[in-house]
Amino acid sequence: MSTADVSSKSLAELISLRGRRAVVTGGGRGLGRAIASRLAEAGADVLIGDIDAALAVAAAKELAEQHGVRVIGTAMDVTDSASVAAAADLAVADLGGLDIWVNNAGVFPNVSVLEMSDETWDQVFAVNARGVFVSAREAARRMSDAATGGVIVNIISTAGFRGSAPGLAAYVGSKHAARGLTRELSLELAPLGIRVLGVAPSYVPTEGNMLAAAAARTDTADTTDVRKTSLMLNSPIGRLGVPDDIARVALFCASDLSAFMTGSTLLADGGSTA
Repeated sequence: MSTADVSSKSLAELISLRGRRAVVTGGGRGLGRAIASRLAEAGADVLIGDIDAALAVAAAKELAEQHGVRVIGTAMDVTDSASVAAAADLAVADLGGLDIWVNNAGVFPNVSVLEMSDETWDQVFAVNARGVFVSAREAARRMSDAATGGVIVNIISTAGFRGSAPGLAAYVGSKHAARGLTRELSLELAPLGIRVLGVAPSYVPTEGNMLAAAAARTDTADTTDVRKTSLMLNSPIGRLGVPDDIARVALFCASDLSAFMTGSTLLADGGSTA
């Protein structure tokens, strides 16, 4: 099954997601919520999945009112295959199908190699790598059943291209895995008309990673933290990114603007990745 030639479409038609159905994992806040908002603004009906069901439901209610499309929120744990499958089935049942799946859920622990437990390492990979695989698999199964193709967008990180900062060994490893998986999924799913793209943000302050940073902070000055902050804030364009900077790239990937692309991971980093 090949993707259509969309050359005859107008720009408005290319960016429109009217009539399409999307799932965003980790969509209750931060990057996920910003992505869900842009997809809804472009006309898609959206299912927001989040480990915090109340957060997902509240975000869905607000976005539905704001954009005038159907948005539903549900509990989703991407480390639990049954939970992911249930969310995918809910999207098909309540939204009428599945055309777009955004793998945004992720964890960002800060633990040095010498202090990292097996459990912490496994948890990071369970969310950031295995969760991407399981979610992509469940999305692709339903897209394949409908025989209409679709798009899977994986939110990676610049950490998928390089070492990031001290304390992020598990995170960097998991994001390299997710980037490689993006490429492999694109090869395997292309015959089904399913495109797979990655988006790699640099550090973008969100509720989630700010809370993680606060939890890791100690009362003593730490030169490692200073170095890490310097690395994260470095951007040739002179500012930090905001969630909507990433959401707009995700929208490009999900829309027909990127119809001739698959397997690529797009850097959304203000030029900070050498």
